[in-house]
Amino acid sequence: MVQSSAQLAVNVLDASSLLSAFGALGVAVILFAETGLLVGFFLPGDSLLFTAGLLCVPGATKGPQLHLAQVIPAALAGALIGAQVGYFIGRRGGRALLARSNRRSLRQGTERAEELLAKYGHGKAIVLARFIPVVRTVLNPLCGVLDVPAGVFARWQVAGGAIWSVGVVLAGYGLGSTVSGIDGYLLPIIGLVVVVSVIPVVLEVLRARRSGGAAQ
Repeated sequence: MVQSSAQLAVNVLDASSLLSAFGALGVAVILFAETGLLVGFFLPGDSLLFTAGLLCVPGATKGPQLHLAQVIPAALAGALIGAQVGYFIGRRGGRALLARSNRRSLRQGTERAEELLAKYGHGKAIVLARFIPVVRTVLNPLCGVLDVPAGVFARWQVAGGAIWSVGVVLAGYGLGSTVSGIDGYLLPIIGLVVVVSVIPVVLEVLRARRSGGAAQ
């Protein structure tokens, strides 16, 4: 009963809190929501993966002990299955869902996703979107809306999802393995990961404002 109450009180915006409550399962669920459901655009995908990698290093932190053999399959499952679900949501009427959203960040993410598809083509855009918060949430259903061939989408989303999810986990694991006393720097490091992941969004907002000013 106590454990259940603790899980209900978990902070879904905090990677450490999620991992302490749910472990590797939390990685799969959060990545599924972030990449497959339009309601998951605010979730901490990058910091969650990085923190999970750190927690896989034995004795590196005071947090829960995770294992790469569990975290990597969970990350892959959440990222890859989530993207496919998002694609099929788009095929079934995702444009209407995107149009009804009042979230400015989602609208901007949709515009950026469309620009990526137009500029780079299907394959490169699907891979690049994995590394841009919000865009990785909306591009999957948008591909379904725009009738990107199912085989093309599946092939490139698997490539991008694997590079992103496994790469960020291993980056966290590698840092935890090489830097002693990493526990003392955990919060600043997670903060840095969050800042880095938000930079593309900030740049897009500034770019949109400049474009809007120029148009006037």
